[in-house]
Amino acid sequence: MITNISENDFRGVDLNLMVTLMVLLRERSVTRAAEHLHLGQPAVSGALARLRSLFDDELLVRTGTGMLPTPRALELERQVGQALSDMHVALFQPPSFDPLTVSGTLTIGMPDWIDTWLLPALLAALSRKAPNVRVRVLETDPYTVSDMLAQEEIELAIGAFDQGPPWQRRMALASMTFRCVGRPELIGSGGKMTLEQYIGLPHLLVSHRGAFEGRVDKALATLGLSRNVVHTSPHFSSLPRVLQRVDAVAAVPGGLAPLWEKDFGLLSAAIPLELPTIEIAVVSHATRDKDMFVQWVCDIVREIAPRLATGAPDARLKLSEENVQK
Repeated sequence: MITNISENDFRGVDLNLMVTLMVLLRERSVTRAAEHLHLGQPAVSGALARLRSLFDDELLVRTGTGMLPTPRALELERQVGQALSDMHVALFQPPSFDPLTVSGTLTIGMPDWIDTWLLPALLAALSRKAPNVRVRVLETDPYTVSDMLAQEEIELAIGAFDQGPPWQRRMALASMTFRCVGRPELIGSGGKMTLEQYIGLPHLLVSHRGAFEGRVDKALATLGLSRNVVHTSPHFSSLPRVLQRVDAVAAVPGGLAPLWEKDFGLLSAAIPLELPTIEIAVVSHATRDKDMFVQWVCDIVREIAPRLATGAPDARLKLSEENVQK
């Protein structure tokens, strides 16, 4: 930001005069400058007179062989010419963007389960395509995401977020269902559960507000049924180890289920209820619409998320291998 200038300094300066000066210095002829500027010769002569008054210098001196620039004019040609060139780029050329050279810190908001499900593949892609960018992840949820975006605590967020305020941009990424996860002896070897078996087990629930009821309970209530929720936590990350040691099950986003099966020896089954799907989106503030890096990252997320949404371990492995090889 320029801080050593006064707005009053520019009151008597016409930008068109600077353009005329550059053409005069290039052509060293009022006649030829007028032709290039598509102006009459008197108009260019008048502009030269105003320039001489502005800079208190002859600028161009007539000689027997033409007009020669003064030392002051040559210095102006260097300085003003560069300034006009920079201004032309700023006004008329779209900014260039190369992720390989961009640097800085990108702050992303996401719930902890998105961190587990999506972040490894996202970081692998960013480390390859934008190696000079640091990534900061802050925890967010549907209740806090709009405030965090508005206060610029985060630049974008990824999660199961509903449509927010008018300024909040929302790009749908993928959808998935909930699955019931627990120890194999609780789920059953076939990975299938009846509704009676499901509600007969103790349940663990993830709630950002500490509630003991969620969307599963709402679906059960329509059938006149209920379940026994024995534990609630705002985080998914602690559940796998709890499920290993406690006779209980948990409803988790389908993308997590195969990861927990592989890493913690748990088993998952379809929940025998009609439940709404989890709609995953990336959201940002309208002020980021022209932020080329943020929009580029959103495109990367939009490429990765659908490929992971099935929760298939081999798809995750394939994506990781591709990120390394490209």
